[in-house]
This record gives sequence, C-alpha cells and structure tokens, in this order.
Amino acid sequence: MPTDKLKYLDVAGGTGDIAFRLIKYAKHINGVPEVIDMKPLMAPDVTVCDISPSMMEVGKARAEELGFSSIQWIEGNAENLPFNDNSFDVYTIAFGIRNCTHIEKVVSEAYRVLRPWGRFYCLEFSKVENNLFRKLYNAYSMQLIPVIGQLVAGDWNSYKYLVESIRKFPDQEEFAHIITQSGFDGVDWINYSNGIVSVHMGYKTPSK
Repeated sequence: MPTDKLKYLDVAGGTGDIAFRLIKYAKHINGVPEVIDMKPLMAPDVTVCDISPSMMEVGKARAEELGFSSIQWIEGNAENLPFNDNSFDVYTIAFGIRNCTHIEKVVSEAYRVLRPWGRFYCLEFSKVENNLFRKLYNAYSMQLIPVIGQLVAGDWNSYKYLVESIRKFPDQEEFAHIITQSGFDGVDWINYSNGIVSVHMGYKTPSK
C-alpha cells in the first residue's frame, strides 16, 4: 500500500505507467482529489529506473502533465542497478524482464536493493493454462499479431519479436523457481486471462 513511509522502485518503467498508478492509489487512500498535486510529505517515494533515456523523457513529460512532481527518474540497467543494498521496500517491473538478457541477474538485483521484508512484484506475459485455449492463443499470436503490427504500425519485425519473446520466457513454475533461487521467500503467482499474463511475487526475509 503506497504511503510516505515506503520507498518504491519501478524498473523498466520509463513511460511512468506503474509509477502513476502508485501515486493515484496513494491519492485515493489519502483522500486527495485527482486534480490536486500531493504535498511532498504525502506523496509516495517512487523511483523509476529505465535503461532508455528517451523512454524516460516520455514519462517525465506525462508526469508533468499529470502533476506528479515527486517521481525520481534514474537511468540504469536492470541487471546492474545503480542503487545501494537495502534501499527500497517495494520493487516492481511490468513487461520489462522478458526483454532482459539475463533474467536471473535482474531478479538477484531486485533482491539486493530490497530492504528486509521488501516485496518483489513482476507482471509479465506467461503460459496459458487451458490446453485448447493455449493452442488458439499460440496460433493467433504467431500468425496474426505480426500481420496486425505490419498493417497498423508498418513494423512486422517488432511484433514478431514480441511474440517470440513471450514464447521463450519461462512459464509460471520455472520463473517462480528463478525467484526462489535468488533468495526470495513466499514466492507465488496470480494468473490473469487464463495465464496470458501473471503477477509473480515474493519477499526478502531479514535472516538472508
């Protein structure tokens, strides 16, 4: 729950979507109208870290339009974060870890920068549960998504990469194992849309 007592790190979140949601939720629980910028003491401590400066420029512009002045924007690699050990209470990464070369390093870095009892949350495409639905989804994604990408954006290759990266990413159990091997406890996941996307989570215990 976003409060001024917790520090949040959103990795690969250059456009600001997750950071904005954290602040909007904090406004909601604090009873602050959407049109009013939160006072510095009320705003959650949110840091966005992204390897792409251009993506963060987009996020900064959006933040300015929305009046979210409290966000910190830091350029950095998810596999080698520019933060000290035990710096944050919550780590989030949404649809970003799939594009990283070494997934294990990303999760290990998340563990390193989290404080004891810190929480790890990862939203990512995953493996569809139902066998029949999985076959239909795989056929749709492989055959139609690149075509749609070509028609809408004139970019077949990027959408083909999107599909291939989803298929290559570890399934729910495999990714949960990676998170556990990195030191996290209480590792679990929640499937959405029959497993098209999943939220994986875990926490860092003080004894480790």
